[in-house]
Amino acid sequence: MPGFVCLQHAGFSLHMSLVLNGSAVSNIDAIRNIGIIAHIDAGKTTTTERILYYAGASHRMGNVDDGTTVTDFDEEEAQRGITIYSAAISCEWDGHAINIIDTPGHVDFTAEVERSLRVLDGGVVVFSAVEGVEAQSETVWRQADRYQVPRICFINKMDRIGADFERTFDQIIDRLKGSPVALQIPIGSGSPPDPNAFRAIIDLVQMKTLTWGRDDQGATITSSEIDGEHRLVAEEWRARLMDKVVELDDDLMAAYLADEPIPAEKLYPLIRKATVHGQLQPTLCGSSLDYIGVQPVLDAVTRFLPSPLDMPPVKGPHPNPKKEGQVRKPDSSDPLCGLAFKVQADQHGDFCFFRIYSGVIKTGMRVLNPRTGQKELVNQLWKIQADSRAKLDEASAGDIVGIVGFKDVVTGDTLCDPQRPILLENIAFPETVISMAVEPESSAERKKLAETLARLSKQDPTFTARVSEETGQTIISGMGELHLEVIAKRMAKDFNLKVRVHKPRVSYRESIRKKVTAEGEFTRKSGEESQYAKVTVQVEPFVGEKNLTIVNQLRHDAVPQAVRKQLEESVLNELQAGGIVGYPLMNVKLTILDIGYREIESTELALTAACAEAVRNALTDAGVVLLEPVMKLEVVSPEDFLGNVQSDLNTRRAIIVNSERRGHLAVLDSEAPLSEMFGYSTQVRSLSQGRASYSMEPLKYAEAPLEVLKEMLGE
Repeated sequence: MPGFVCLQHAGFSLHMSLVLNGSAVSNIDAIRNIGIIAHIDAGKTTTTERILYYAGASHRMGNVDDGTTVTDFDEEEAQRGITIYSAAISCEWDGHAINIIDTPGHVDFTAEVERSLRVLDGGVVVFSAVEGVEAQSETVWRQADRYQVPRICFINKMDRIGADFERTFDQIIDRLKGSPVALQIPIGSGSPPDPNAFRAIIDLVQMKTLTWGRDDQGATITSSEIDGEHRLVAEEWRARLMDKVVELDDDLMAAYLADEPIPAEKLYPLIRKATVHGQLQPTLCGSSLDYIGVQPVLDAVTRFLPSPLDMPPVKGPHPNPKKEGQVRKPDSSDPLCGLAFKVQADQHGDFCFFRIYSGVIKTGMRVLNPRTGQKELVNQLWKIQADSRAKLDEASAGDIVGIVGFKDVVTGDTLCDPQRPILLENIAFPETVISMAVEPESSAERKKLAETLARLSKQDPTFTARVSEETGQTIISGMGELHLEVIAKRMAKDFNLKVRVHKPRVSYRESIRKKVTAEGEFTRKSGEESQYAKVTVQVEPFVGEKNLTIVNQLRHDAVPQAVRKQLEESVLNELQAGGIVGYPLMNVKLTILDIGYREIESTELALTAACAEAVRNALTDAGVVLLEPVMKLEVVSPEDFLGNVQSDLNTRRAIIVNSERRGHLAVLDSEAPLSEMFGYSTQVRSLSQGRASYSMEPLKYAEAPLEVLKEMLGE
């Protein structure tokens, strides 16, 4: 590839160079922290590969099928052809520094998307023009909504048979409740020799046709007038664009109504402002695999997505609740504040991915972790380029860097100036839904297994490990079969730990059937000393923000404050120990109603024992409800195999909630219990001659069949 290619056309300024004027980008206003997010197999990683190539950050275009992409550098990712770990990489385009995080599309690795979106300023959402808005597309869109991430849309795979730009565009409105505004439309769709094959794009802002060169991997772009055949359609889409944009500015609206020409230079700032505030999502199209439409995505990133300066200052409480809340502006002169959004465990120590919101961080400095109250040393500071790293002496507001040296930092921790502490909002992760037992091949490795699992849990917040009190087995839990399979392989490959893995099993939950009141009493006399406590509690089904809700109705003068606190801790510990069957409790509210308290005799032991008995009695009397994880399932199949797929879903206790057509494919949306879905990937391929695909994600917990509960209780 040439060292520098510059092509000017009316719509986009295309610059392909790593070095700009001989220096790196340092202005915070020219930084873009973005994520590439989408449903699995929509083309995220291929799009990222093209972006890196055209921006000069790589010198060859990798291929997902060949396992040669820059961001899918892990051996497991290369073999499976999917993204498992979010990868950070930087490039430069048109005077801007772009920090890109390529995120997974598979629901089992949703934590990678969640923590990436928490620290990003903008997102590029990739859709397949064939499949349209898919199940995981909805999930990542909701995640972006939750963190108020401005985004642009890229409708990819316009070269595929069955591609439909307008259908996908409308689904963004109908299914995602988005506000897309088309800045481009395709000329044709599908592959040669189809006469309607996708071959060019119409830029609706400049009203020009853009055609990509096939011989040089899309490096050259020709701009030309729109031919008569496509002029009418382009004018219709242009009118839709103008209707949405001009209403944002009174002067522009007046000029538009007066039929005055409106130059692109006046439209772009308005589109940017609306994008930053989440009012619009600029929408582009192309085919990353065929090298069409990627450079305009880069232009849209720099032109419409926000810099750190466009984002509001971060806010958080002071670790000391008596002090006022803190605010940090995206400025290097403000006190240091940032979020550890990913901790990567490897053999040489933890590697922390860190987003800096304010201030400057330097090698050798000490920073405060408000969660632990401890200071941490920044041993090494790194610029991250996928699987390679470059040492830095310092980094400042707006940067995303890697740090080595932290002792006790986990995902979601704030790191800040010790003299000006602040506690940023943590990252919320979904609960695990599937578990399996693992054991080392030799007892000598049991300690190593515990240490390895602790490090992996630190890295992945949706992965947990515990030792079963009943069986002594080590139980690991995660988001799906693939998730746990990848974890098991990591233990062998990265930590040289050989383990035996048992079959996966469902992570059930327990709740209660009715409201009841119960009491627990503890009395013991030993010589001259006696101990006594009596506690009355009420439990009831309750759906709130937390799985367990505790209310203390005791008068504040009834017992000392320390006793109140111990009571609340004791009942919480007892509830967290699990229900009657032994699974974690959810949707339970416990109210402390009364206490029998004697100043000397009501010792800590007596209070704890009375609380434990009261909670156990209440849960027993309230009746057990066994809850099972229910998955949201989307199956996409050719019409010929729809009957087979539906019949199989019926045998799995699935409830079909919707069916629709997407081109020549049928789509079934259903809700299915996870316990019935093991091995489904093999079965659905068998039923459809390998032509159906599916995606599945946790939806809710619902009551399991009574026979499952009876079997667990041994009835």
